Amino acid sequence: MSTREGVRRRQPAGATPGEPSHPRPQPSPRWGHVPSAQRCSAKVAGRGRCSRLCSFWPASAAASLLSLPASDPCPRRRALSCLLLASVAASPAMATCLRLRRCQAPRLPPASPGRGLCPVPVARPAPGRASLRGYAGAPAGLPAALLRTDGFVGGRWLPASATFPVHDPASGASLGMVADCGASEARAAVRAAYEAFCSWRGVSAKERSSLLRKWYDLMIQNKDDLAKIITAESGKPLKEAQGEILYSALFLEWFSEEARRIYGDVICMPAKEKRALVLKQPVGVAAVITPWNFPSAMITRKVGAALAAGCTVVVKPAEDTPFSALALAELANQAGIPPGVYNVVPCSRKKAKEVGEALCTDLLVSKISFTGSTATGKMLLHHAANSVKRVSMELGGHAPFIVFDSANVDQAVAGAMASKFRNSGQTCVCSNRFLVQKGIHDSFVKKFAEAMKTYLHVGNGFEERTTQGPLINEKAVEKVEKQVSDAVSKGATVVTGGKRHQLGKNFFEPTLLSNVTQDMLCSHEETFGPLAPVIKFDTEEEAVAIANAADVGLAGYFYSQDPAQIWRVAEKLEVGMVGVNEGLISTVECPFGGVKQSGLGREGSKYGIDEYLELKYVCLGGL
Repeated sequence: MSTREGVRRRQPAGATPGEPSHPRPQPSPRWGHVPSAQRCSAKVAGRGRCSRLCSFWPASAAASLLSLPASDPCPRRRALSCLLLASVAASPAMATCLRLRRCQAPRLPPASPGRGLCPVPVARPAPGRASLRGYAGAPAGLPAALLRTDGFVGGRWLPASATFPVHDPASGASLGMVADCGASEARAAVRAAYEAFCSWRGVSAKERSSLLRKWYDLMIQNKDDLAKIITAESGKPLKEAQGEILYSALFLEWFSEEARRIYGDVICMPAKEKRALVLKQPVGVAAVITPWNFPSAMITRKVGAALAAGCTVVVKPAEDTPFSALALAELANQAGIPPGVYNVVPCSRKKAKEVGEALCTDLLVSKISFTGSTATGKMLLHHAANSVKRVSMELGGHAPFIVFDSANVDQAVAGAMASKFRNSGQTCVCSNRFLVQKGIHDSFVKKFAEAMKTYLHVGNGFEERTTQGPLINEKAVEKVEKQVSDAVSKGATVVTGGKRHQLGKNFFEPTLLSNVTQDMLCSHEETFGPLAPVIKFDTEEEAVAIANAADVGLAGYFYSQDPAQIWRVAEKLEVGMVGVNEGLISTVECPFGGVKQSGLGREGSKYGIDEYLELKYVCLGGL
């Protein structure tokens, strides 16, 4: 390489040959250098020039000089730091530029009022080279490189004409402003996904498998940062958030392997000159609408299956927890998932209805997958019916937890703790009604109360001792309060808890009620909070009848040491999943879903990928 070539390569982007290249300070780790492994892999071609001084410095050096301690031994660095601080103080524009460029983000013009996302970009960036924009000003401890704020469409980060705030439910602090996408942005994302589907469906199963595996690997590499995002936006205790990230990543690993096991069939025909084949083909574009209580796992459980099958997706995450979906988009891009295959359109609660309707009625969408309340699921089914779309629904639950006289009480209490208080009772499969046979009722209630007082600790999710974080918002707290008040007014006894916690408006004490009857709200309405109502029963038939009285049937649990009883009750419970002497039943290898008004279809397992495949019968004649 010639000397001239060497000089030219060292010039800053945008410089013309012959311009002097500006020296790049190399900050040391002790004063703020970000290791390359933690930076976004995309490279920025140009620099914004809000001032002459700002244009001379790379983002990492400027950020380091701004945070330089006054005691630094190098006089040159101290002088440069003073100069930068003075410039920032005199120029708000430069301060904004440096905040963006600290993450290597190029400056882009703001969205004009009313302008939607670019429908289908003509010049697409190569995989792993999405243009960088829209980082949140990361609160302390959160990973700036993964905290995205714009929609992700067609492999690009694109703003919307409006934004909405995301708050930490524990403190109420703002985590950032996120693009508030509407119906037009959702339709643009669908078009990008449809265009990508035309090529993605032809990608070999082996290559799709490889890309999903890379995405899994990146999730594992960034598991701690992803967990912090979950805790910040949902309030979930950090240990639980770390468990969710592992669970979430395992769906990508599982479906990366299932991608290569999509087998068709050969059917013997009665006519000798004919042969029959059955092919499995991807359904097309899938609209994925996910809840806030598992903001990462509910995405990968759906998206992993869809991408493995050859479908493309548009994800609408919950308005309370959009950062997890956007962080997954960043990692998908780094993994090389082609543009348009994975798209994210965040939106506020105000626009959720119009975005959901747009996704369900768009003729380019072939599949709807939704996890959320039964009421919302019915609305989406209505919209999807007009174009007869394939639909998967994982809806509300009201899980019974039955303890028979033959049960091991200590095991039953441990199972009750695990099933009821995971994520502060905010899971669709958590136990909602505790039916305890009269012979061991008092013993169970006493031991359950002692375990709650001993092992449950309410606090901020980032505190190591915390096992119970906040509820997602004050409306959720009010629902628990209403159920407790109703039960007490009708004769229930508060064994422990029963009121809001002193830590703040979104915290509620883990609560145990006894003397609960079937006419109380908590007996027939899903709680989604840390409330455990106990109903005493006499016979097995009575318990099964109470359990099956609900119009939903997602999960059910019971404890017994009687083998005959185990078979009888497992078969009689009207639910999609049964835990026998076990309080935690979710795993990637097994089918997840319910019966009655708890939903349609199954997720996870070898059956989950079938939700994104069509069967095609081919008859070969004249042989």
